[in-house]
Amino acid sequence: MVGDGTTSVVLLAGEFLKQIKQFVEEGVHPRIAIKALRKALELSIEKVNSLAVKIEKNNLNEHRTLLEKCASTALSSKLISQQKGFFSKMVVDAVLLLDDLLPLNMIGIKKVQGGALEDSLLVEGVAFKKTFSYAGFEMQPKKYDSPKIALLNIELELKAERDNAEVRVENVAEYQRIVDAEWKILYDKLDLIHKSGAQVVLSKLPIGDVATQYFADRDMFCAGRVPEEDLKRTMKACGGAVMSTAHDLNDSVLGRCRYFEERQIGGDRFNIFSGCPNARTCTIVLRGGAEQFMEETERSLHDAIMIVRRTIKNDAVVAGGGAIEMELSRALRDYSRTIAGKEQLLIGAIAKALEVIPRQLCDNAGFDATNILNKLRQKHAQGQCWYGVDISKEDISDNLEACVWEPAVVKINALTAATEAACLILSVDETIKNPKSTSDAPPMGRGMGRPM
Repeated sequence: MVGDGTTSVVLLAGEFLKQIKQFVEEGVHPRIAIKALRKALELSIEKVNSLAVKIEKNNLNEHRTLLEKCASTALSSKLISQQKGFFSKMVVDAVLLLDDLLPLNMIGIKKVQGGALEDSLLVEGVAFKKTFSYAGFEMQPKKYDSPKIALLNIELELKAERDNAEVRVENVAEYQRIVDAEWKILYDKLDLIHKSGAQVVLSKLPIGDVATQYFADRDMFCAGRVPEEDLKRTMKACGGAVMSTAHDLNDSVLGRCRYFEERQIGGDRFNIFSGCPNARTCTIVLRGGAEQFMEETERSLHDAIMIVRRTIKNDAVVAGGGAIEMELSRALRDYSRTIAGKEQLLIGAIAKALEVIPRQLCDNAGFDATNILNKLRQKHAQGQCWYGVDISKEDISDNLEACVWEPAVVKINALTAATEAACLILSVDETIKNPKSTSDAPPMGRGMGRPM
C-alpha cells in the first residue's frame, strides 16, 4: 500500500494497451508483448533507482522542508490545491507526531461541516465528537488536568427486566423488591467506578440519565456510545484497558492524559484528550462546506499522509510533473535501438506510452501538449533528466530544483501495477460475449421454436 498514484496506474495501463494493440492486431503474439512489458518494467525500475536522489535526514529543518514539498506535490492535483501550503504543514506535523513505526490508525480524521478550510486544526492527542448524552450532562465539569480515564464496555442504565422476562408477583411489596434490586445493581456499578478514582468515564455502551446525574453530582465526566475505533485509539494513547466489568477497576487499568477538555468546534462539541503518555497520536479536525467536498478533502489528506510516511521510510525521491516518465521514455527508446526482433518495436511503443503522463498534465492545464513534449524530448536527449511540465509558467522547467518531488517507491509502485494490469489483460485468450437481444426479436416462450 503506497497511498497515491491510482490515476497514474489507470493512465499508464490504458496507454500501454493502446500502444500494443496495433501490434497484436498485426499478428504479434501476446506472450511476446507481455515479455517486452516485463523487460521494460525491469529497465524502468533500475533507472528510477539509479536516478533517485537520497535525502539527508541529519538536518531536521531541511528534512521537514522536504517532507512539506512532497506533501504539497501530492496535494497539487487535488481539489484542495489552493490550500496545499496550509495542509502540507498540517500533514507533516501529524506524521511527525507519531512514533517510529508511523502507524496510520493513530492519525484520526474528523469532519465538521461549516467554517472555512483554513479553520481546520490539528489536535495533539485524541479527539472525537461528543456522543449522545442524557439530562444532567450540563452539570458535569468540562475540563480536567491530569485526569484518570475509565474505558468501559458496560451498559450503565436501568434495564427494566419486565421487558426481558415474565415476572409474576403476588403483592406490591414483591414488585418493589424487584425494582429495588434493579436500582441496587446499577448503583453498585456506579459506586465501584467512583471509588476507582476515575474522573472521565467513557463507555462503548449507553450511559443512562441516572448514571449521568450520579457522575455529575460527584464532579465526574461521562460519555456513552463512544465508537469502538475512538475508544481503542484513546486506550492506545492514554493507556489502560477497556473493561467489561466494574469490579476490577484499579489504577493499572485506568488511562491518563495531561489535559482533557470538551470544546465547541463549529456546530459540534468535541471531547479532546491531549498530552497522552503511552502512544503518540493526533487528530485532524477538518472544516469545510458540502459533505462530498469534505469526503474528498479527507481522501486527499490520506494520500498526502501516505506520501509523507513513504518519504520518511524510503528516503529516495524523484522529480514529478512528468520528468521521471520522460526520462524513462528516453532510456527505453535508446535501449530499443540496441536490440533486434519484435521486442524492439514493442519497447519503443512502451516508451511512447510513458509520455501519457506529461501529455495528460498539459491537457489538464490547457497547454499545447505536442509543443511541450517536443521541448521535453530535446532537454532529455541533452541529458537534462529532471525537466518536466511547469504548469505555473506554461512551459518546462527543472522540477527537482522547482521542488516538485515524489517518493521513488510511489513511481515504482505505479509502473509495476500498470504493467501487471496490462499483462493480465493481454494474457486473456478470448472473451465470451452474451448476444444482446434486439428489440425486434420475438418474445421468449412463443415464436422461438419451429415455424407453425
